[in-house]
Amino acid sequence: MSAPAGEHVERSLGQLVSTATSDMSALIHDEIALAKAELRADVKRAALGSTATIVAGVLILFGFPMLSFALAYGLHAAGIWLWAAFLISFGVHLVLGLLVALVGVMWLRKIKKPEKTIASVQETAQVFSGVRPGRRRSHAARRAGDDVRYSRT
Repeated sequence: MSAPAGEHVERSLGQLVSTATSDMSALIHDEIALAKAELRADVKRAALGSTATIVAGVLILFGFPMLSFALAYGLHAAGIWLWAAFLISFGVHLVLGLLVALVGVMWLRKIKKPEKTIASVQETAQVFSGVRPGRRRSHAARRAGDDVRYSRT
């Protein structure tokens, strides 16, 4: 309900409360949408970092038996003592696993907190911190139509 420029429109208390309620609802919905948008990118980064870390764990844990034996016996066939071939095999797999884990940690460190959402929520909380609700009529007074009895609810 907009008025022409320079004209003052008086609205009832019910209209003002309705407008305030719908504005607050819109503000909360907008803040939730902002939080979702900011977190969506971080969730993708977290998924990539977690996946890389899991792959690193799988390489280290399950890759040792198969690849270690193949590498060790291959090195032994090339003329290296068997015990040294197994140590070399272990070292190679350990280095590969640590490199993949390092890449995963780097991806996880790129995750940022949703700063716009935090600032917006703090600003909203600051605006509403000074607002004190008025006194409300008790349920019994509303039913009876009596404006004398009030309760703080």
